[in-house]
Amino acid sequence: MITEIRSLHEEREIEYESVENFTKIALTADSASYEISVGTGLLSGLHVALECAAGGRKYRPFLVTSSNIWELWAERVRASFPEAGHPKVLFLPAGEKYKRINAVEALAEQLAEAGADRDALLVAFGGGVIGDITGFLAGIYMRGVPYIQVPTTLLAQVDSSVGGKTGVNLAAGKNLVGIFNHPKAVLVDLELLSTLPEHELRAGLQESVKAGIIRDPALFELLERERERILAGDTALLGEVVAASIRVKADVVAQDEKEAGLRMILNFGHTLGHAIEAATGYKKLLHGEAVGWGSIAALHLGLARKSIKEEEFARMANLILAYGPLPRFRAKPERLVELTASDKKTRSGRRAFVLPTGVGSVEVVYDVTDAELIEAAGKMLGDMTRLTKSGLRKSGFTNSGGAA
Repeated sequence: MITEIRSLHEEREIEYESVENFTKIALTADSASYEISVGTGLLSGLHVALECAAGGRKYRPFLVTSSNIWELWAERVRASFPEAGHPKVLFLPAGEKYKRINAVEALAEQLAEAGADRDALLVAFGGGVIGDITGFLAGIYMRGVPYIQVPTTLLAQVDSSVGGKTGVNLAAGKNLVGIFNHPKAVLVDLELLSTLPEHELRAGLQESVKAGIIRDPALFELLERERERILAGDTALLGEVVAASIRVKADVVAQDEKEAGLRMILNFGHTLGHAIEAATGYKKLLHGEAVGWGSIAALHLGLARKSIKEEEFARMANLILAYGPLPRFRAKPERLVELTASDKKTRSGRRAFVLPTGVGSVEVVYDVTDAELIEAAGKMLGDMTRLTKSGLRKSGFTNSGGAA
């Protein structure tokens, strides 16, 4: 994208900070086509990116963020705009508990009070919650205004900012109200990760581990081989991981935009992961951490069904643990399975479940029983206890399919 921005606007002599580790990934779906730009220093081109997204039409920028993110990056954002063109900033409290329909209404009221009309162009500047809410808001305000994603967390960069899923939670379950609404562009600035707490970086990497498990053995091996450098924040390696993760998602979304079949594989670990989040009131674990435990439960089910071998179970489970530690939580297996009843992947009463079949491959099955899922959840909870007692980082899983 930066290459195109330069050529489209070179006559305006816009100056950019250096852009490093630059990768451009195209996503072409049935209803939309856009680019995901990955690099360091992309925030300096935000104003021009908005002009490109507007397609030469008049627009008014509105940026949705949280106060803690804005405090860190306000100066850099403002510097990318001419003095008279700064965006109107709308604030949303940080946290999953604010991902509700009343937050969308509050932001819509702020837009209306600020005089936003159909020339509004929104910027989602934050993590997954802000991205999901802003995309939903953009899809319904004035019956639809454009928006772009500028994700500030690793999890949002590798997953939620790409693919057009937007929405909010209900008390009954996660993401039950929403629409498919693709952004005009996604700017993934790796420099934004420099202020990310370590536990959030690790939680985000669980989505990259997932991408490796479901579709990309090379990414899986990279995460195995370069764990220490990735966790140390090596920008070049993080760029590789982020770009590879995005390619997995972009490829799947291009083939199945509305989750009619293939796109369901992106939910590996999420069936029980979402249940874990709900059972703990969205307070105990970050999304990626819950997905990590949900993925281990899915691996146990795969082992029980013999869709994976013991050595494959151990290899995948140990990579999940390598990007932990995953926090402990309290829940009964039966309660977790009960909470999966409201999972949005359920079709006509049939639960869709993503089952591992090897490193880099999964399948979607519809015949997983409650009893099977309760057993898998119980084994996952048992692992949590044993691994904590024996030392999570030292033991891991053996080829016998259990915690050492």
